[in-house]
Amino acid sequence: MGLKEASLFTVHDTAVVDSDVSVGVGTNIWHFSHILHHTTIGSGCSLGQNVMVGPHVSVGNNVKIQNNVSVYEGVTLEDDVFCGPSVVFTNVINPRSFVNRKQEFKKTLVKKGASIGANATIVCGVVVGEYAFIGAGAVVTRDVPDYALVVGNPARFLGWVCACGERLGGRKLVLEGFSLVCKSCKQHYRLVSERLEVVG
Repeated sequence: MGLKEASLFTVHDTAVVDSDVSVGVGTNIWHFSHILHHTTIGSGCSLGQNVMVGPHVSVGNNVKIQNNVSVYEGVTLEDDVFCGPSVVFTNVINPRSFVNRKQEFKKTLVKKGASIGANATIVCGVVVGEYAFIGAGAVVTRDVPDYALVVGNPARFLGWVCACGERLGGRKLVLEGFSLVCKSCKQHYRLVSERLEVVG
């Protein structure tokens, strides 16, 4: 068994891609994965083993979804998002097996460049900001600002990260107007109204 070419993307022999799905150029879909109807997967993506996406889900370009992740209806992953192994998304706040709540799905948005560590849980109805970093095992119950690093259960703010993924300074660097420079890529940032903004 191996990857089989389907148009301009590849699908493992054991994976299932429904007929009304759009998959971009250069995307790889691996073992035992299932892409459900009315789902769009961008170009250059990698979906690991036992990944389920859909129905009615949008995944951007260059998204990496590691093994054992289910991306349910109501979740949107923008470009360059990373989902570590066994990341959990939900779409209902108060599930009961005997109550149909499909009309109550809450939307979850993971913005461009965000990374979600292994075994993290993203409770539905939140926005994970651009280039945010969710630590392994964190439980996200509220919105995460752009470039924020959050860890723990419930997830709490620990500091800032650069778009390249490097930590920016320490926890004490939270003063209005304070400038931060990435030691790795030299990108400059400034804190404005408790949000990190790119300078230049």
